[in-house]
Amino acid sequence: MKGIISDIGEILTLIGALGLFLYGMKLMSEALQKVAGNKMRHILAAMTNNRLKGIFTGLLVTSVIQSSSATTVMVVSFVNAGLISLIGSIGVIMGANIGTTVTAWLIAILGFKVSLSFLSLPLIGIGFPFFFSKNSKRKSWGEFIIGFAILFIGLQFLKESVPDVKSNPEALAFLSNFADLGYISVLSFVLVGTLLTIVIQSSSATMALTLVLCYNGLIPFELAAAMVLGENIGTTITANLAAIVANVSAKRAARAHLIFNIFGVVWMLLVFHYFLRAIDAFLIHKHGVSILNTRLSEGDFESIKTSYPVGLAIFHTSFNIINTLMLIGFAPLIAKIAIKMVPDRGDDDEEFRLKFINSGLLSTSEISLIQARKEISAFGEITEKMFNYLKLLFAEEKQKKYYKLLSKIEKYEQITDNLELEIATYLTKVSEGEISYESSKKIRAMLKIIDDLESVGDVIFQLSKTIESSRQDKIKFTPQQLKAISRMLETVSEAFSEMNINLSKEFAEVSIENAYAIENRVNELRNKLRHKHIEDLKEKKYKHKTGTFYTDIISINEKIADYIINVSEAYQEFQKTK
Repeated sequence: MKGIISDIGEILTLIGALGLFLYGMKLMSEALQKVAGNKMRHILAAMTNNRLKGIFTGLLVTSVIQSSSATTVMVVSFVNAGLISLIGSIGVIMGANIGTTVTAWLIAILGFKVSLSFLSLPLIGIGFPFFFSKNSKRKSWGEFIIGFAILFIGLQFLKESVPDVKSNPEALAFLSNFADLGYISVLSFVLVGTLLTIVIQSSSATMALTLVLCYNGLIPFELAAAMVLGENIGTTITANLAAIVANVSAKRAARAHLIFNIFGVVWMLLVFHYFLRAIDAFLIHKHGVSILNTRLSEGDFESIKTSYPVGLAIFHTSFNIINTLMLIGFAPLIAKIAIKMVPDRGDDDEEFRLKFINSGLLSTSEISLIQARKEISAFGEITEKMFNYLKLLFAEEKQKKYYKLLSKIEKYEQITDNLELEIATYLTKVSEGEISYESSKKIRAMLKIIDDLESVGDVIFQLSKTIESSRQDKIKFTPQQLKAISRMLETVSEAFSEMNINLSKEFAEVSIENAYAIENRVNELRNKLRHKHIEDLKEKKYKHKTGTFYTDIISINEKIADYIINVSEAYQEFQKTK
């Protein structure tokens, strides 16, 4: 019983140590993202116009924020927001794979050759005052310092909680048998590395565990290298999970990451033993140490075990660099495969989904507001598309097509309701973080805009019901009435076009003179048609019931135009309060 409790305690200690390391890495990564986050978009936008620049960008960003998962998720969000092309994103992902190897070197050199755990508490002491600073940048630097300290405390606990080869001969005997299975052993540990990374959701934490296991002699170098290959596959899962609720382009970027890493693992497995021998030869030449020919049970293991983490870091870095050099020219082909894996869907298969916003990606307020603005622009296009269906509905004579259009309008009304709710929820989450005064004004303007756009959808749906009621009552409009309604619909269409031009611009760039001119024309046309309608009723040119439907259609069109001008006025209000 005592033995079982002791075993459970050791397992929980190991999990706790890994959790502490992972928390330190997360805190450090997120703090650096906060410090550099506002500049990330500009760096990515400026440096992804060709693949080579994209690779260096991915390398730089991942080296800075110490998380390839964070970089690839960020890339998915930028592709989602239309800031980076699919081929441009592939270059960044390739660079991120190289950048993540910095973590292995950091752990191998500082974590094993130099013990920083004794400095951890003084580092926390330095970072602690910054942590409570009201200045957001200083607070982020405090979080980074504390995260760095916690990371190495976790690594120290991890080293101590994993028993070494001398104190655990049973594990050595078991692993020696397992290691003798040849290529099956390699494939098994590739799978172990993949599953561990998927479960832990951090290739850096899995890499730390692999380095510690190898350092303590519990797994030989070959199997540790196989685990590293598995971690390269497992890390792609994070981006693919982030892309589940994203648009088609973002899903393709995540699939491209998966293709790139799986191809790399496949070719490496074909030359695996030759590659390890080359690394072993390099270490013998440089340090006089062989990491392949030394058995874990031999007495000189203690004297060379610090070379194992360095050997794994060399393996991880050289593999990712060679894989990138091999595939850099094939980025367009990878993009084509990703496009085939995630085909685009037509209008008939269209369903509600946010195109640019992923609620799990609130890395910085600037990126979040860009995503929200692009989503609102797409929202505006959806309302215009809905109105175009209405125009077709009014003119359609074939019953089957008519009811298909009516069904589409109803579906789009539900989409506009959902969009308003989801964007409002997203903006509310953004506003709960640390944002500037200007960002706060933008959020208020955006909330007003989406409320008006949702109202546009409601009124278009109301107009479709009016048209349906007139059809059910077999109302026959006169040629003059049909011409007048057509004129009104076309004028409102112009208002939609102008509104969407404004929605595609930055807040400070919007001018609403044209929007006001179109709104005035709508109002003048409504007044003119009302006046004409009163004269026609006096002359009994059509029945009163026909006139009622006719004026309702004209009035509802004018109501749509009112909500459209409200959207543009939200920009004007923002500009006035600057």
